[in-house]
Amino acid sequence: MRWLGGRESENVEDRRGGGGGRGLAIGGGIGSIVIAVIVFLLGGDPSQVLNQAGPEESQTMPGAQANGPQPDDEAAKFTRVVLGSTEDVWTKILAENGQQYRPPTLVLFRDRTQSGCGTASAASGPFYCPGDKKLYIDLSFYDELRERFNAPGDFAMAYVVAHEVGHYLQDQLGIMDKVHSAQQRMGERESNRLSVRLELQADFLAGVWARNNGMIEEGDIEEALNAANSIGDDRIQKETQGYVVPDGFTHGTSAQRVYWFKKGYKTGDINQGDTFNSKEDANLQ
Repeated sequence: MRWLGGRESENVEDRRGGGGGRGLAIGGGIGSIVIAVIVFLLGGDPSQVLNQAGPEESQTMPGAQANGPQPDDEAAKFTRVVLGSTEDVWTKILAENGQQYRPPTLVLFRDRTQSGCGTASAASGPFYCPGDKKLYIDLSFYDELRERFNAPGDFAMAYVVAHEVGHYLQDQLGIMDKVHSAQQRMGERESNRLSVRLELQADFLAGVWARNNGMIEEGDIEEALNAANSIGDDRIQKETQGYVVPDGFTHGTSAQRVYWFKKGYKTGDINQGDTFNSKEDANLQ
């Protein structure tokens, strides 16, 4: 991925130097299983888990800034360049569709910090918080992606950022509000199905960005597809609990996630990503 020398976004809030503060103690059993699953998942609304933080939640100050050189400065620089690229791409695409893109703020933190959706921690993984319109990422997740998910490569990391920006775009376009409103009138199974469609659309939007960013090198798309394949609900459930429960899916199968990213990349057309009404991926397992 040709990212060196790329424009770095100014819409980054660097809290890495703020200290982790006290963390929420998570014991064994169901609580740790939930957190373990969220470590594997990308995107979505984390508030149901994050808001469970009790009196020992993080004391990191929201405005804390990194002081002096940090061990993950290169990863931070990379993230700023990727975010800058998403700003350029979505500003152009939305303008072509008669709309204005309002870039989000991305928060870099270490260990844990406060978000508009509750306490963000390394265990929550990267996410977009609709409560404060910000993206959150502990850069150690890049290590998780490489070592735990077996999804190495800079473009795999870029896919993570682009997916979360996709959620922000869904929020700006009003899609997220419609989904959350509909979910309030549904049972868990139906609500999960809508969550899957929301996640798959974010994968599609990440693919559209990949098509239009001008930084692609040979092997990059394969890295992104490997990352998408590694975080499907079916694969995660199989690894964490030994069996698959389709009604519990919230992000889609590995095959579905790969399919929609590839479609976004192949078409480069934001208007081709109606995952909610499409049956194109109905038979993908």
